[in-house]
Amino acid sequence: MSRLQASSHLGTHDVANQPVFRTARDYWADDIPLREASTAAGGRVEDLARAGKRLGSEPLQNAAQDARRDLPRLKLFDRGGRRLDEVEFHPGYHQVMQAGLEEGYAAAAWDGQPGGHATHAALVYMQMQLEPGAGCPMTMTYAAVPALRNDQALFAQWAPKLSSGIYDPSTRPIWEKQGATLGMAMTEKQGGSDVRANTTRAVRDGEAYRLTGHKWFCSAPMCDGFLTLAQAEGGLTCFLVPRWLEGERNAIRLQRLKDKLGNQANASSEIEYHNALAYRLGDEGAGVRTIIEMVHHTRLDTAIAPAALMRAALSEAHHWVSHRSAFQRRLIDQPLMRTVLADLSLDCEGALAVSMYLARAFDRDDDESRALARIGVALAKFLSNKRSIGVVGEAMEVLGGMGYVEETPMPMLYREAPLNSIWEGSGNVICLDILRTIINEPRAAEALNAVLDGAKGNDKRYDLALDAHRARWPSIPAQSEARWFAENLATLLTTAALMQTAPNAVVDGYVTSRVAAQRGAIHGAISGLDEEAILSRI
Repeated sequence: MSRLQASSHLGTHDVANQPVFRTARDYWADDIPLREASTAAGGRVEDLARAGKRLGSEPLQNAAQDARRDLPRLKLFDRGGRRLDEVEFHPGYHQVMQAGLEEGYAAAAWDGQPGGHATHAALVYMQMQLEPGAGCPMTMTYAAVPALRNDQALFAQWAPKLSSGIYDPSTRPIWEKQGATLGMAMTEKQGGSDVRANTTRAVRDGEAYRLTGHKWFCSAPMCDGFLTLAQAEGGLTCFLVPRWLEGERNAIRLQRLKDKLGNQANASSEIEYHNALAYRLGDEGAGVRTIIEMVHHTRLDTAIAPAALMRAALSEAHHWVSHRSAFQRRLIDQPLMRTVLADLSLDCEGALAVSMYLARAFDRDDDESRALARIGVALAKFLSNKRSIGVVGEAMEVLGGMGYVEETPMPMLYREAPLNSIWEGSGNVICLDILRTIINEPRAAEALNAVLDGAKGNDKRYDLALDAHRARWPSIPAQSEARWFAENLATLLTTAALMQTAPNAVVDGYVTSRVAAQRGAIHGAISGLDEEAILSRI
């Protein structure tokens, strides 16, 4: 079907010097760093190539825009006054969900094939460039599988549906579906990150329990079930709460949808349990220990998501400057513009490299890799998300006034940029968790030090920075220095990851600016980068 070009002759003027809007892209073929990092991590290249083309296709680009434009609607009652407690989504949202799940977002890590987590991480990276809001329920679904291993009966019933690669949004109980999604509902008003302050009560009812209480944040209320925390007789306990029962709705009452800064296609909500049926997952009193496996796996996704947002913003900025001129020169040929874009690219490449490096650790079944993954994703989540906000903001500025206009993706990306740092433990929580991990899990510190030491000898400036870090903090720092400590450590880990896969121009630029700190305080306040080599990779 042919497509007529929009008219450029408008009577009062001719439209010129305006880049052509990209209606489709290929998230895999167009991304050199992704292909390199995914291949090195053991990701399944053929699957990723197929997914990158599909997720970047024009129909899905349009569907994602529709899902963000026509927001979820809360449907509490039918017109006869009977409770529904449902959320209505635009069909575009369902298209995006279907594509992501069919391409393996929630399934790839659990299908028994090599490179499952590396493939999953690369899928997250591409999906988040298409529509970040739809990633939330898919990440929860992926991350719930290892937590369910605490109960073999629940695992047998739920895990095959969660990892089926089938999207079924119908309101039916789990046993009537081929595919299912699972969310998380932990936070309460009075406690926030301190889930031990939760007041939701759990009372035994035969082999099951009944829950009564509220949850201030429910990640995706139309999932087929939720992992949640409640106070049982033996203490804070983890439960699986099914959304739909045999012939009835479970007593989960949606209170309202959150009016959020971003992530608007995802219907985050407040809910209440009114004597809702639930099944215990793990022992009574072991709620945090049980659900921590789900939290751990979500951190892989919240570590790579900022890389995706940076990549999407950087790609848009690069496209703009490559097709727009000012003062008789293309913007991409202006020396200062090249410096800014190259500098932004270093944060993007670093975040991608460290996340894919850690995804490979998730795929390995040895104690050292598991320990590295435990502390590594916390470090990567902290640093990459903090840097994402500045990168996306600078990329928005590259487009000038158009970057502030909703017809471009820049405002959406800017609103998304803070989210993954806030979700599941904000910066302070993550930094303190890093300190606890080093204290309580010596093997994690050993595994991390092995990676950092393994990178020595490649660049003297890195070696000096590593020595300086250890001299500054020979032991665990005071809490007041936890952010400084975590930032330093995460920067060194990112450098070590880049040394595994990135070309010399990227590694040297990263060491110069982020490790040796030979730069100013803002992006683009730097010199000496191999801009041609770095920009050729966007």
